[in-house]
Amino acid sequence: MAKTIFERTSPGRRGYTLPANDVEIKLEKCIPAKFQRDGDAKLPEVSELDVMRHFLELAQMNHCIEKGFYPLGSCTMKYNPKINETLVRNNGFNNLNPFQDEDTIQGALEILYDLQESLAEISGFAKTTLQPVAGAHGEFTGLKVMKAYHKAKGNTHKTKIILPDSAHGTNPASVILAGFEVVEIKSNTDGMVDIEDLKAHVDENTAGFMLTNPNTLGLFEKQVEEIAEIIHAVDGLIYMDGANFNAILGVVKPGQIGFDIMHYNLHKTFATPHGGGGPGSGPIGVREDLIKYLPVPLIGLKDGKYFLDFGHEDTSFGKVHSFFGNFMVNVRAYIYIKMVGAEGLRRISENAVINANYIMKSLEKYYSIPHKDIYCMHEFVASGEWQKDKYGIKTLDIAKRILDKGFHAPTIYFPLIVHEAMMIEPTETESKETLDEFINAMIEIAKECEENPELLKKAPMNTPVKRVDDTLAVRQLNVKFEW
Repeated sequence: MAKTIFERTSPGRRGYTLPANDVEIKLEKCIPAKFQRDGDAKLPEVSELDVMRHFLELAQMNHCIEKGFYPLGSCTMKYNPKINETLVRNNGFNNLNPFQDEDTIQGALEILYDLQESLAEISGFAKTTLQPVAGAHGEFTGLKVMKAYHKAKGNTHKTKIILPDSAHGTNPASVILAGFEVVEIKSNTDGMVDIEDLKAHVDENTAGFMLTNPNTLGLFEKQVEEIAEIIHAVDGLIYMDGANFNAILGVVKPGQIGFDIMHYNLHKTFATPHGGGGPGSGPIGVREDLIKYLPVPLIGLKDGKYFLDFGHEDTSFGKVHSFFGNFMVNVRAYIYIKMVGAEGLRRISENAVINANYIMKSLEKYYSIPHKDIYCMHEFVASGEWQKDKYGIKTLDIAKRILDKGFHAPTIYFPLIVHEAMMIEPTETESKETLDEFINAMIEIAKECEENPELLKKAPMNTPVKRVDDTLAVRQLNVKFEW
């Protein structure tokens, strides 16, 4: 591994010299004595060139979509067009202040208004709020809207939210955070919601149902309208987790097939780079009678002028974020939608679905695929059960070996209902050549499991950091360099 910047240090070497201080400072007034250092800070003494080389080496160690294929299931790690980055760096955006008068930010408000209306049109909902700044934040917001709906109707007994066992892990967390109870139901042998199990758990205490569609197995839940009828029959609301919306853009409008609320992951579906906790944006769309419960302000338009609309403040459940959401992520999504247009959105989903099915069919002889007889949507779930049973190779070993082949590993051990799961999502932005390289690498690994299993147990071997104890690394994480 390359030397760290601390290991490059050489006494007396300087990369930059600060100008002489001409301001008298009484240190004790600025920093309490107990927080003052006894001696000089232990900082590396390096040249400017060494600093540049250090950060360039770190950047090259990091995997990114521009460096290689990123088939991280459920994350939609698609390529982010660089025109997005160029345009959002315009000073007209960067120099805005959220406290400016509405008259001075008409252009920004127009973008936000157009985006919220476009998202509503794409999804078939009546209105959208742009305030939530992440997918889970959108879930929480949608559930708070659900809670406000029931509170206004006096439904204090409605305390339960039903989830399938294939739900995203954030769903039950959001349910608890919003003040509801979680009720889990089973999936059937086809990987869909078990309707009979759903009926057995629905009662007068059911506040709503959360469903990811396509689900985490990469399958489209064809029973949505029947599910909606069951939930609506007890005055419950049905929520769609829009994490996998990339599979149905321009094809299906969730608001027209029974869903009452959904969140969009702008940072996934509409191509903002994401990872490591951000940046993100998780707007939600709602049906007409739920608009009055949305966070304020929405962005309004009257007599040709855009404004911050606080018109339903008395019925809104409150705000979930300062100001108007994650502005720059919203702008990127706006550019993306305008750039590809309605026809382009549909092509995005069609290509994502084709790419996922191409990989799935190419690997079905080499890995167990629980639902290979059903065409998947934007992603599919394979399993390393064959390799584990025959050769003692775990999915974790396969994922580590994929790194040696130059690809990021797919999501592993999720969804939990598939043993030794590998969730693979290629997205629409990858070429057939890249898909073929990945397929060949996965086939090579399947053969290595049979011919040289010890190799996989030692992988990765050509990455900057070799095999580590993952459990210990999490529990005893140490990122401090001491010298």
